[in-house]
Amino acid sequence: MVRDDLKKKLLEFRRERDWEKFHRPKDLAVSLVIEASELLEHFQWKTDEEVAGMLKGKSAEGVAEEIADIAIYLTYLCHDLGFDIGEIVAAKLDRNRKKYPARRVRGSARKYNEYSNNGR
Repeated sequence: MVRDDLKKKLLEFRRERDWEKFHRPKDLAVSLVIEASELLEHFQWKTDEEVAGMLKGKSAEGVAEEIADIAIYLTYLCHDLGFDIGEIVAAKLDRNRKKYPARRVRGSARKYNEYSNNGR
């Protein structure tokens, strides 16, 4: 989560450049996906070992930059939509606890609707 002081600086940065007019919710959502794709490119076609090596080298900086871009656009989107990211993440975690009870899903990557009502 982005600290309040940093969020204020991000909003000021955007305001000083008069970029709010370009940051409609659809455009911010599109930008999030684009930045996530750019992050994914760093990992594309690499084995786990290659990724581990990459993250120890100069490429880690590029990965960090893409993550920062994602966080910035997400911060703008949440601000503009009036969402408190901490609150919506906490609410989603509560819903996920109910959908994925640890006793039933531990060690499995199946989706919630793939579990029987009788347990495993």
